[in-house]
Amino acid sequence: MKLHNAMWPGLVGKEPGTDHPPISLDRMLELTALASVDGQKFDGVDLFLFHPHTDPDASESDLRKMADKIAAKNLAVGSLVAPVWPGTVGDSAMGSIEQRAKFIDAVRKACRIGRILNEHGVRKYGVIRIDSATGTKAAAKNEKKAIKKIAATFREAGMVAAGHGERLAAEGEVCWGGMHSWKSMVSLLEAVDMPGTVGFQADLAHTYLYMLGVNSPKTAILKTGKGGTHSQKDFDKAYGKLTDALRPWTIDFHVAQSDGTVHGTGSHDRTGRHCPADDPNGKLDIPACSAKWLDGAAGRGIRHICWDGCMFPNALLEKQDTWNTVLKSMLAVRASIGG
Repeated sequence: MKLHNAMWPGLVGKEPGTDHPPISLDRMLELTALASVDGQKFDGVDLFLFHPHTDPDASESDLRKMADKIAAKNLAVGSLVAPVWPGTVGDSAMGSIEQRAKFIDAVRKACRIGRILNEHGVRKYGVIRIDSATGTKAAAKNEKKAIKKIAATFREAGMVAAGHGERLAAEGEVCWGGMHSWKSMVSLLEAVDMPGTVGFQADLAHTYLYMLGVNSPKTAILKTGKGGTHSQKDFDKAYGKLTDALRPWTIDFHVAQSDGTVHGTGSHDRTGRHCPADDPNGKLDIPACSAKWLDGAAGRGIRHICWDGCMFPNALLEKQDTWNTVLKSMLAVRASIGG
C-alpha cells in the first residue's frame, strides 16, 4: 500500500494577507519529500486542482512541468480533488441547471488533468474526489428530494468520469448536504447506483463524527459521556456498524485523527476537526480504525492511502517534525494491514 500526503492542508482555511496565508505547492512537496522515518519515505501526494496550487485550466505543457517537478522528488500523484465548490469551478450539486452544469464541468476538468498526469507517468492510481458542494441547511428542508437531485448530478458526473477511465469518490463529511450522516451517505450512494464508478472516500476524522451524529443527532450510533468518553465495547460495536455500512463503497481512504470536536470555516458547516497524528486528545486508535476500513481494499482498487490534516496552523505545517510524525502513523497503518 503506497503512502501519500495531501497537499490541500496548505490551502484549506488559508487566506492571503493574514497570519495563515496559503502554503505553496512547492513548499508542501518539499516538506513531504524531506519526511523520513527509519529511512522510509512518502510514496506520493494527492492534489487539490485549484489555485494557487493548480490552475484547473492549465495548459498541457504547464501540467507536465508540474508532473516533472513532483516526479523529480521521487513522488507519485494519486487522487485528485475536483474543484466542485462555488467560488472555484463548480457549484451546488442540487442547485439550478446552471449550477449543476458547473459541477459537471469541474469533474470534466479534473478528468482532463488526470489524463495528462496518467500519460506523463507520474500518476498510476487514485480517484477523483467530490462532494455535494451544498450546505446542510439547504438539503435538510427535504432530505429525500435533496438526495434524489444530488444523486442525479453524481450519476451524470460518474458517466463523465467513466468516459475518461476515472472513478469518483464522494467524501463523507458532515458539513455537506445529502452526505451529512452515515445513513444519508449510504442512501445517496444507493440512489446513484454506480458502484463501479461512484464510491465513498472515508476519512477517519470525518466518519468519527458520523458516529456521534453531528448535524444529524437521530443517526448517532455512539453515545458518549462527559468529555466524549465511551467504553471500548461501545466504540467497537458502533464502529463495526459504520464500517460495515460504508466499507463496501469505499474506494479512497484518508488517515486522520480527531478529538471529537467540530469546527466551522466558511462553507464547512460544523465539520470535523483534524488533529495532529500524536494529539493526546485524539479519540481514535489510528491503525486499528484504519484496518477496519481497509479490509479488502485491494479488491476495491485501493492502492494508496493519504494523510489529511486540514486547518492546522501554518507554524505546525511548516515544522518538518510534523510530517515525520505523520509518516510514522502512516507506516503503522500499513503495518496493521500487512503492507
